[in-house]
Amino acid sequence: MPYVNIKITNEGATAEQKAQLIAGVTNLLKDILGKNPATTVVVIEEVPTDNWGIGGESITARRKRGQ
Repeated sequence: MPYVNIKITNEGATAEQKAQLIAGVTNLLKDILGKNPATTVVVIEEVPTDNWGIGGESITARRKRGQ
């Protein structure tokens, strides 16, 4: 049973976009690895930009600086 965890920043991905991600990842695992879609679990976690850091600073701070 594949388990896929997708983490994205919480910046407005729509329900439709998330549904497309779930379907797309499920189909990719089926097509590439032959995994059963009925037992494939996909979880999308939306992380606030204050809680996502790169290079020692949050995404929020980087964006405020224009990077």
